[in-house]
Amino acid sequence: MDNTMIEKITRAVDEKRLLDTAVSLIELPSPTLSAGAVADRLAEILVAEGFAVERPEADWPEAPAVVARLESGEPGRVLQFDGHLDTVHLPFVAPRIENGILYGSGSSDMKGGIAAFVEALRVLRDTDAIQRGGVMITAHDHHEAPWGDRRQLLALIREGYIGDGVLLPEYLGDVLPVAGRGMAVFSIEIERDGEPVHEVLRPAGLPDVVGVGAELIQRLKALCERLSAKIAPHVGSDSVFVGRMESGEIYNQSPVKCRIEGTRRWVAAGSEPKAKRELEELLAALAVESGTRVNLVDWVVPGDAFTVDEQSPLFAAFQGAHEAVTGNVLKVGAKPFIDDGNGFMNVGGVQALTHGPCATGAHTLDEEVPVAELLRVAKVYALTAFDFCQGGA
Repeated sequence: MDNTMIEKITRAVDEKRLLDTAVSLIELPSPTLSAGAVADRLAEILVAEGFAVERPEADWPEAPAVVARLESGEPGRVLQFDGHLDTVHLPFVAPRIENGILYGSGSSDMKGGIAAFVEALRVLRDTDAIQRGGVMITAHDHHEAPWGDRRQLLALIREGYIGDGVLLPEYLGDVLPVAGRGMAVFSIEIERDGEPVHEVLRPAGLPDVVGVGAELIQRLKALCERLSAKIAPHVGSDSVFVGRMESGEIYNQSPVKCRIEGTRRWVAAGSEPKAKRELEELLAALAVESGTRVNLVDWVVPGDAFTVDEQSPLFAAFQGAHEAVTGNVLKVGAKPFIDDGNGFMNVGGVQALTHGPCATGAHTLDEEVPVAELLRVAKVYALTAFDFCQGGA
């Protein structure tokens, strides 16, 4: 990468401009399914900067997505910066900056990262760095589960809003994930006939849905132990996890229903149908044995497993940019969570790298991100785009 261009691009990153953008986005509450106002705000920011903005509904007219482009006018690769504008459903925390830290709802997940890639887009424009191909940014609602189902992202992909490579600024900055597990979120209901009854008035032989739930958890634990043999580099093994069990209205009542919720994760792409069938067979056997109805009532798949091609142009461009900014290439590893990169890889068929600020507090009331990290991300994204786009045919 040309040292003169590296210096030109990194020096052009404007801290005040970046933070003004971040604060402007964070100050508008945007719980999932209600990101319309902040999407409008982002569009206004981009229009004020002179970018042409598109607002595709993408299966969610309540909050049309935001799309902007920086085009060279010459053939070449297009790098996409993608982010979600919605936040989890927690009480709103207003933005503030103290001692070099940005606080507030969405500061780490992921309005801070979006502000960083908007600044990268400005820098690329200001330095006239993109001589081939172009850069596209996309921002959308419907990301955070269980409220959203990622329909807007999937619609954007179907409608052709997809680059030749994608960067996503989730709060993961100390490792470059090159593999990730697929995941399903499941809900199971165990039911018996009849009405709720006081514990001392239970008729003989009345099925115990709480006891069946406890047995189910033990069987899922045994399944997890068997699945641990299915391993893959970086990501570990297949797994089953139960995080919630709910039943009854009072301590001495025999309830009619028990609900169990958890996750099923897998390391090999395409494993979802088998994983679901395996669970359904386990539930059917338990239903026969217990005299209850044991049904899989929800099975939501946020994303499939994936593996990044470490020989791809995007991987090389990113590592070169990271080294130029920090002095080191980033160590590779696993993606511990599901994000929209899984969708781009599996549905869009393009390489997608998750890399954002080293931030903390995601999905809590204490989100925070160092300003220095936002500046670093803006520089890395701009340099990745410069290298990736100029290498295209």
